[in-house]
Amino acid sequence: MRFDVKTGAATKLKTVCLILPIYSSGPLPAATRAVDAATGGLVTDLIDCGDISGKVGSTLLVRPGKSVASERILLVGCGEKAGFDRKQYRKVMRAAFTALSKTKHKSAISCIHLEAVKGADVSRRARIAAEVWQHATYRYTTTKASAAETAPKIKSLGLAATAGKAADVRKGLKQGRAIGAGMNVSRELGNLPANICTPSHLVSAARGIAKSSPDLRVEILSEANMEKLGMGALLSVTAGTQEPAKLIVMQYSGAAKSKAPVALVGKGVTFDSGGISLKPGAAMDEMKFDMCGAATVLGCMHAIASLGLKINVVGVIPACENLPSSNATKPGDVVTSMSGKTIEVLNTDAEGRLILSDALTYVQKFKPRVIIDMATLTGACIVALGKHRSGLLSNSDKLANALLKAGDHADDPAWRLPLDAEYRELLKSNFADLANIGGREAGTITAACFLSEFVGDCDWAHLDIAGTAWWSGSRKGSTGRPIPLLMEYLLTGSA
Repeated sequence: MRFDVKTGAATKLKTVCLILPIYSSGPLPAATRAVDAATGGLVTDLIDCGDISGKVGSTLLVRPGKSVASERILLVGCGEKAGFDRKQYRKVMRAAFTALSKTKHKSAISCIHLEAVKGADVSRRARIAAEVWQHATYRYTTTKASAAETAPKIKSLGLAATAGKAADVRKGLKQGRAIGAGMNVSRELGNLPANICTPSHLVSAARGIAKSSPDLRVEILSEANMEKLGMGALLSVTAGTQEPAKLIVMQYSGAAKSKAPVALVGKGVTFDSGGISLKPGAAMDEMKFDMCGAATVLGCMHAIASLGLKINVVGVIPACENLPSSNATKPGDVVTSMSGKTIEVLNTDAEGRLILSDALTYVQKFKPRVIIDMATLTGACIVALGKHRSGLLSNSDKLANALLKAGDHADDPAWRLPLDAEYRELLKSNFADLANIGGREAGTITAACFLSEFVGDCDWAHLDIAGTAWWSGSRKGSTGRPIPLLMEYLLTGSA
């Protein structure tokens, strides 16, 4: 998808389709009013006769005649002007894309962002428009011989702007395009079946992303490398499969070497059967999504490189499968992590925290300013927060607050849960330094408490994305979250 800025009066913008806003009541927006006047009251007549209302997401495509430069206009309902916020604006931009994707039109210019949107300046409005449209272009076709969904014809979106605001709009478009493209990288990896998206496939994806920027480099640690480093926790998870595990290390150097990096760590279990503690068969196919933390790191790295951010970032992905076999780790086994701490594996289906424990220990060699891990870690998080907010747990109020603020601003919200010392008591083991589960109660919290044992003194946050990384049912597929949250955090200088 191409995005650019178009300056000039709405009536003079030459395009296949001009996208104009209308409200449920009150005066027409300025750009719409200008077109209405030039066409002899066309828009007013369409509203008066009931062909289009201002209901959020309602659309009507019409030919305006030769009195304006655009061949067609697409009217899009924005609801009440007083309630036009970022959430409604996203719905409106998505509705515009959906309407045009049903046509053969290849380009359009939008004036919707010229309207005031609560909580969004013009740059943010441009960013949202690009993010929404870039995200909307994605279609999964990789394993379809005859794709039911064809790619939409629309390939270009221009945003109208005054000369004085063109730079702000252009900045927002660049950011939105990068974030949307990063989300689509993540979505594609998440949607691939586990027989294609193996740990080795994630390696190929990381190397492909690295080719896009001279500031990105990739290092791959093999199982032999992991064994030398003492990563017994990670290797215990991969013991039951013939597919070799990989530790993917991506380093983005956009700032001076002296500046400590932000560390992103993503769980990369490309298929999670539960191991010997086998999962129920229902919906087990969705366990291909258990690598969405890894996909998040890759999508973020793609976006970071696209934008050329002036920061240093290191991404670490422990990638493996979790399958049962005669060689698999058994409940009750004790393994030694890279940190030296021993772990009693009471449940082999609590494997994500095992691979993350070694990855969190490893990433400290880069002396990061902060560590943020993201993982589809616990079903308990889905019970607690559903599909709308990611779970956030942290040992740093400053980092937690920055991430919560970033999530709210990016419309990719999280909710903080506690890490009180009392919860750590649930991880006690009679046979090791700690157990990998703490019982049925507070599952999301005890999982994060486990991870906190491996971050040292570094400011750290854990995002449990079990509920937000993918949709089930008829909408089944990866969402690309929490990339908007993380990119907002990186872009605002909080990092």
